[in-house]
Amino acid sequence: MALICSSLLLSAAPIPSSKSHLCTTSSHLITLAVLLAGGFVMVPPVADAEEDDHPIRPKFVELEDSGGVKVLDIREGGGTTYPKPGDRVEIHYYARLAAKQGWRFDATYDHKDASGNPEPYVFTIASGTVIAGLDAAVRSMREGGVRRVVIPPSQAYQNTTQGPIPPNFFDRQRLYTTVFNQTRLANGEGSTLGTVIFDVELLKIRPQ
Repeated sequence: MALICSSLLLSAAPIPSSKSHLCTTSSHLITLAVLLAGGFVMVPPVADAEEDDHPIRPKFVELEDSGGVKVLDIREGGGTTYPKPGDRVEIHYYARLAAKQGWRFDATYDHKDASGNPEPYVFTIASGTVIAGLDAAVRSMREGGVRRVVIPPSQAYQNTTQGPIPPNFFDRQRLYTTVFNQTRLANGEGSTLGTVIFDVELLKIRPQ
Protein backbone atom coordinates (compact mmCIF):
# COMPACT_ATOMS: atom_id res chain seq x y z
CA MET A 1 0.00 0.00 0.00
CA ALA A 2 2.80 2.38 0.87
CA LEU A 3 4.38 1.69 -2.52
CA ILE A 4 1.26 2.81 -4.36
CA CYS A 5 1.11 6.11 -2.53
CA SER A 6 4.78 7.00 -2.22
CA SER A 7 5.44 6.41 -5.91
CA LEU A 8 3.00 9.17 -6.86
CA LEU A 9 4.66 11.99 -4.92
CA LEU A 10 6.88 13.54 -7.56
CA SER A 11 7.02 17.32 -7.36
CA ALA A 12 6.04 20.41 -5.39
CA ALA A 13 3.28 22.86 -6.34
CA PRO A 14 0.30 24.66 -4.70
CA ILE A 15 -2.81 22.69 -3.80
CA PRO A 16 -6.23 23.92 -4.98
CA SER A 17 -8.45 25.16 -2.17
CA SER A 18 -12.15 25.90 -1.89
CA LYS A 19 -11.35 29.54 -1.13
CA SER A 20 -8.23 29.98 -3.25
CA HIS A 21 -5.81 27.91 -5.27
CA LEU A 22 -3.09 28.22 -2.69
CA CYS A 23 -2.86 26.43 0.62
CA THR A 24 -1.49 28.57 3.43
CA THR A 25 0.56 26.99 6.17
CA SER A 26 1.82 28.02 9.57
CA SER A 27 5.42 29.21 9.65
CA HIS A 28 7.02 26.27 11.38
CA LEU A 29 4.58 23.36 11.53
CA ILE A 30 4.16 22.06 7.98
CA THR A 31 5.34 22.37 4.40
CA LEU A 32 3.27 21.49 1.40
CA ALA A 33 4.22 19.09 -1.38
CA VAL A 34 1.74 18.53 -4.17
CA LEU A 35 1.49 16.87 -7.54
CA LEU A 36 -1.02 19.18 -9.22
CA ALA A 37 -0.90 17.58 -12.64
CA GLY A 38 -1.80 14.23 -11.16
CA GLY A 39 -4.05 15.64 -8.48
CA PHE A 40 -2.33 14.09 -5.49
CA VAL A 41 -1.50 16.09 -2.41
CA MET A 42 0.85 15.43 0.44
CA VAL A 43 1.62 17.53 3.47
CA PRO A 44 4.36 15.99 5.57
CA PRO A 45 4.84 17.78 8.90
CA VAL A 46 8.30 19.23 9.31
CA ALA A 47 9.61 19.81 12.81
CA ASP A 48 11.54 22.95 13.75
CA ALA A 49 15.19 22.29 12.89
CA GLU A 50 16.28 23.61 16.28
CA GLU A 51 13.99 21.17 18.06
CA ASP A 52 14.35 17.99 16.04
CA ASP A 53 16.52 16.97 13.10
CA HIS A 54 14.22 14.04 12.32
CA PRO A 55 10.83 15.17 10.94
CA ILE A 56 7.82 13.07 11.94
CA ARG A 57 6.07 11.61 8.92
CA PRO A 58 2.31 11.11 8.86
CA LYS A 59 1.08 7.53 8.65
CA PHE A 60 -1.91 5.79 7.17
CA VAL A 61 -4.38 4.37 9.67
CA GLU A 62 -7.18 1.91 9.03
CA LEU A 63 -10.64 3.18 9.94
CA GLU A 64 -12.47 1.00 12.44
CA ASP A 65 -15.27 -1.14 10.97
CA SER A 66 -14.57 0.23 7.49
CA GLY A 67 -13.71 -2.96 5.68
CA GLY A 68 -10.08 -2.00 5.23
CA VAL A 69 -10.29 1.69 4.28
CA LYS A 70 -7.02 3.49 5.12
CA VAL A 71 -6.65 7.24 5.55
CA LEU A 72 -3.83 9.74 5.86
CA ASP A 73 -4.84 13.08 7.38
CA ILE A 74 -3.10 15.84 5.49
CA ARG A 75 -4.86 18.75 7.17
CA GLU A 76 -7.06 18.60 10.25
CA GLY A 77 -10.38 20.34 9.84
CA GLY A 78 -11.26 23.35 11.96
CA GLY A 79 -14.91 22.43 12.39
CA THR A 80 -16.38 21.25 15.68
CA THR A 81 -18.67 18.47 14.44
CA TYR A 82 -18.55 15.36 12.28
CA PRO A 83 -21.10 14.36 9.63
CA LYS A 84 -23.92 12.13 10.87
CA PRO A 85 -26.21 9.80 8.88
CA GLY A 86 -28.64 11.95 6.93
CA ASP A 87 -26.38 15.00 6.79
CA ARG A 88 -25.48 16.37 3.37
CA VAL A 89 -21.82 17.10 2.74
CA GLU A 90 -19.93 19.08 0.12
CA ILE A 91 -16.50 17.82 -0.88
CA HIS A 92 -13.76 18.38 -3.42
CA TYR A 93 -11.75 15.39 -4.51
CA TYR A 94 -9.19 13.92 -6.86
CA ALA A 95 -9.93 10.27 -7.68
CA ARG A 96 -7.40 7.73 -8.95
CA LEU A 97 -7.40 4.08 -9.91
CA ALA A 98 -4.46 2.14 -8.49
CA ALA A 99 -4.69 -0.57 -11.18
CA LYS A 100 -3.83 1.99 -13.88
CA GLN A 101 -0.66 3.32 -12.24
CA GLY A 102 -2.58 6.02 -10.46
CA TRP A 103 -4.65 7.14 -13.45
CA ARG A 104 -6.87 10.04 -12.43
CA PHE A 105 -10.39 9.19 -13.54
CA ASP A 106 -12.18 12.16 -12.01
CA ALA A 107 -11.70 15.43 -10.10
CA THR A 108 -14.27 17.93 -8.90
CA TYR A 109 -11.88 20.73 -9.80
CA ASP A 110 -12.63 19.86 -13.43
CA HIS A 111 -16.38 20.25 -12.86
CA LYS A 112 -17.21 23.90 -13.49
CA ASP A 113 -20.37 25.85 -12.69
CA ALA A 114 -21.84 28.58 -14.90
CA SER A 115 -19.25 31.04 -13.58
CA GLY A 116 -16.36 28.73 -14.30
CA ASN A 117 -15.69 27.89 -10.66
CA PRO A 118 -14.99 24.32 -9.46
CA GLU A 119 -18.26 22.68 -8.41
CA PRO A 120 -18.19 20.54 -5.23
CA TYR A 121 -19.65 17.06 -5.08
CA VAL A 122 -22.64 16.76 -2.75
CA PHE A 123 -24.01 13.58 -1.20
CA THR A 124 -25.92 12.40 1.85
CA ILE A 125 -24.08 10.41 4.52
CA ALA A 126 -25.22 6.77 4.85
CA SER A 127 -27.59 7.09 1.88
CA GLY A 128 -25.87 4.36 -0.11
CA THR A 129 -25.48 6.64 -3.12
CA VAL A 130 -21.67 6.71 -3.02
CA ILE A 131 -19.06 3.98 -2.65
CA ALA A 132 -18.88 2.77 0.94
CA GLY A 133 -15.22 3.63 1.46
CA LEU A 134 -15.70 7.29 0.61
CA ASP A 135 -18.74 7.53 2.89
CA ALA A 136 -16.77 5.98 5.75
CA ALA A 137 -13.82 8.30 5.26
CA VAL A 138 -15.88 11.50 5.20
CA ARG A 139 -17.81 10.53 8.34
CA SER A 140 -14.72 11.03 10.49
CA MET A 141 -13.69 14.36 8.94
CA ARG A 142 -14.41 17.90 10.07
CA GLU A 143 -15.01 20.92 7.84
CA GLY A 144 -11.80 22.13 6.27
CA GLY A 145 -10.08 18.77 6.65
CA VAL A 146 -8.07 17.16 3.86
CA ARG A 147 -7.19 13.47 3.77
CA ARG A 148 -5.97 10.81 1.39
CA VAL A 149 -8.16 7.71 1.31
CA VAL A 150 -7.12 4.28 0.00
CA ILE A 151 -10.25 2.23 -0.65
CA PRO A 152 -10.03 -1.53 -1.26
CA PRO A 153 -12.22 -3.13 -3.96
CA SER A 154 -14.77 -4.44 -1.44
CA GLN A 155 -15.53 -0.87 -0.34
CA ALA A 156 -15.18 0.74 -3.77
CA TYR A 157 -17.27 0.41 -6.94
CA GLN A 158 -19.67 -2.53 -6.83
CA ASN A 159 -21.87 -1.36 -9.69
CA THR A 160 -22.17 1.51 -12.18
CA THR A 161 -24.81 3.43 -10.21
CA GLN A 162 -22.62 4.31 -7.24
CA GLY A 163 -21.09 7.75 -7.07
CA PRO A 164 -18.98 9.58 -7.67
CA ILE A 165 -19.61 8.86 -11.34
CA PRO A 166 -17.11 10.45 -13.78
CA PRO A 167 -19.07 12.78 -16.07
CA ASN A 168 -16.78 12.10 -19.02
CA PHE A 169 -18.01 9.10 -21.00
CA PHE A 170 -14.56 7.78 -21.93
CA ASP A 171 -13.24 8.09 -18.36
CA ARG A 172 -16.34 6.31 -17.14
CA GLN A 173 -15.93 3.47 -19.61
CA ARG A 174 -12.25 3.05 -18.84
CA LEU A 175 -12.97 2.93 -15.11
CA TYR A 176 -15.74 0.35 -15.39
CA THR A 177 -13.99 -1.88 -17.92
CA THR A 178 -11.02 -2.05 -15.55
CA VAL A 179 -12.88 -2.52 -12.27
CA PHE A 180 -15.40 -5.03 -13.68
CA ASN A 181 -13.02 -6.86 -16.05
CA GLN A 182 -14.29 -10.42 -15.79
CA THR A 183 -11.20 -12.00 -17.32
CA ARG A 184 -8.84 -10.34 -14.86
CA LEU A 185 -11.19 -11.05 -11.97
CA ALA A 186 -11.20 -14.72 -12.96
CA ASN A 187 -7.40 -14.63 -12.94
CA GLY A 188 -7.43 -13.71 -9.27
CA GLU A 189 -6.74 -9.98 -9.59
CA GLY A 190 -9.86 -8.97 -7.68
CA SER A 191 -7.95 -8.06 -4.52
CA THR A 192 -6.24 -5.13 -6.24
CA LEU A 193 -8.13 -4.48 -9.46
CA GLY A 194 -10.71 -2.09 -8.02
CA THR A 195 -8.61 -0.22 -5.44
CA VAL A 196 -9.27 3.52 -5.69
CA ILE A 197 -7.49 6.44 -4.05
CA PHE A 198 -9.24 9.70 -3.19
CA ASP A 199 -7.77 12.97 -1.98
CA VAL A 200 -10.73 14.59 -0.25
CA GLU A 201 -11.40 18.04 1.19
CA LEU A 202 -14.55 18.39 3.30
CA LEU A 203 -15.96 21.83 2.54
CA LYS A 204 -19.28 21.90 4.34
CA ILE A 205 -21.63 19.83 6.48
CA ARG A 206 -25.34 20.49 6.08
CA PRO A 207 -27.18 18.97 9.08
CA GLN A 208 -30.39 17.14 8.20
